[in-house]
Order: sequence, then structure tokens, then C-alpha cells
Amino acid sequence: MGFADASITDITREADTAQGTLYIYFKGKEQVFSELVEEMGHLTREVIAQAVAGADTRLEAERQGLKAFLEFVRERPELYTIVEEARFVDPVAYKSYFANFAQAYQTGLEEAQSTGEISAGDSEVRAWALMGIAKALGERYAIMDQATDIEHVVNVAFDLIENGLRA
Repeated sequence: MGFADASITDITREADTAQGTLYIYFKGKEQVFSELVEEMGHLTREVIAQAVAGADTRLEAERQGLKAFLEFVRERPELYTIVEEARFVDPVAYKSYFANFAQAYQTGLEEAQSTGEISAGDSEVRAWALMGIAKALGERYAIMDQATDIEHVVNVAFDLIENGLRA
């Protein structure tokens, strides 16, 4: 069920709460949806942060983070549904979801550049490019095709990230 089909009654029934209680905390289903998008972003970033916490290098963090993201999406395909629906239902929440990811990503890349771990470059563009890779791979190999080995996808993508296309 998507946003348009969901009613306050559906939401409160699923949450096992009274409609009046919902209105104490939220103005309506639009606010519930916006907060859900924000929470999904927070949860996803938390899962990735935990996965990369033990990484010795930025490149290893990239590998571990991509794998954690793809596994997270495969386990929770509703992530894509919610975030993609936000593009139309709540464009501000949609932009915020990705902007928050990008900002954290950019900070990590800048830190790795400052220590010489990775080459110098535009960390904002790099953050969005790496997020785009993860998003596209998530759609293809975590949503559309759950049979492909995630480790294989991560290895191929990481080779591209680490070595590029140059022969």
C-alpha cells in the first residue's frame, strides 16, 4: 500500500493506536510520511556507520558500506518504495534524505583526502556519484533480482570505485 492508498485509519490500525493519539503527535498522514522518510534515512545511515566503523581505510569503508547498504535494502525493500514515493509526495523530505547522506559522505571523503588516503578531488561530486552507484545497484540487485550474490556485486563495483575504467 502506498501513500495515496493509506488512510489515517489504516495507519492507526497498523500502529495499533487510536486515531486521536496519532493526532497528538502528527498533523496528518503527510507528516507521518515525512517523518518516516527521515527515520528511514537515519536508520540506513546508522546501519552503514556500524558496518564501516571497523574499517582500516577509506577504501575498505567504501566496500563495507556498499555491502551493508545492499544487504539492508534487500532485507527492507520498502526503503526504495518509501524514498521514491517521497519524490512526489514530499519533495522536501526526498531532497533532505539524499542531502543528509551526501553531507556525511562528503565529510568522510574530505577527511580521507586530507590524510592522503584517497586522491584529491571534488568531494561533493564524488559523494553523489558513489551514492548513485549504490542506489542503482540496490535497485537492480536488491530489489529487482534478489538471487544475485551481493558479494559478487560489491566486488565488481568496488573494483570500479578503486581502479576506475582505465586499462
